[in-house]
Amino acid sequence: MLIESFQNEKIKNVTKLLTDNRFRKKSKVFVVEGQQENERAVQYNFEPLEFFICENIFKETIPDGKIHYVSDKVYEKIAYRGSSEGIIGIYQAKEIPLSSYIPKDNSTVIIVEGVEKPGNLGAILRSCEAFGIDALIVADGKTDFYNPNVIRSSVGCLFGMEVYQAENDETLAFLQKNNFNIYTTLMDESAEDLYKRDFTQRSAVLFGTEHSGLSDFWIGKGKNTLIPMAGSIDSLNLSNAVAITCYESLKQKKG
Repeated sequence: MLIESFQNEKIKNVTKLLTDNRFRKKSKVFVVEGQQENERAVQYNFEPLEFFICENIFKETIPDGKIHYVSDKVYEKIAYRGSSEGIIGIYQAKEIPLSSYIPKDNSTVIIVEGVEKPGNLGAILRSCEAFGIDALIVADGKTDFYNPNVIRSSVGCLFGMEVYQAENDETLAFLQKNNFNIYTTLMDESAEDLYKRDFTQRSAVLFGTEHSGLSDFWIGKGKNTLIPMAGSIDSLNLSNAVAITCYESLKQKKG
């Protein structure tokens, strides 16, 4: 059966999952758009509940699962990126506590506190996955992992990463219990260059919000660290700063 009406209840549900954060969290399901993103979700054992496919666009092998075929116009309405690739999946969200994460002896963890922009969180996930970061912790988070823009901008890297959400107190207790070297990124003249930090041991680097940096909670909780720069500006875009840090961690581990 081909769904051609915008008033179809399933189409209304997809639209609401895309646009309403509270509804998405309450439903504990989320939307994945695009072939590569859906392939990664399935590869990393996220449970697909149903797929919406536009046959005029999607020319690949139909995935296993409950399939709804939709018209071009209906697909264009529910596609977050417009008429892209012709496949949208609905998946069960995962809620995994930070306490379940068992770090390796040389694990590097990136922690972002209060990150507000979904696109930034997606870019951060992409850098973490690309450079072998062991886990990403969102402390006091204001952005839902399963926001469509996070999934889109991470190109599905969310699905293959160890990703956790926790409050600041829980995050600090976890780091201390597991003997992490804690590196903060507060604006302070006493900071030491990132390149002098040792990422061959358990390390956690903390970054604050896009506008105001780390909160006062983290003052005195770690060794302050900054990326040395040659220009006249004194800070970088959050996702760029994380990417540079991730690469430095990988470079040290590769020797």
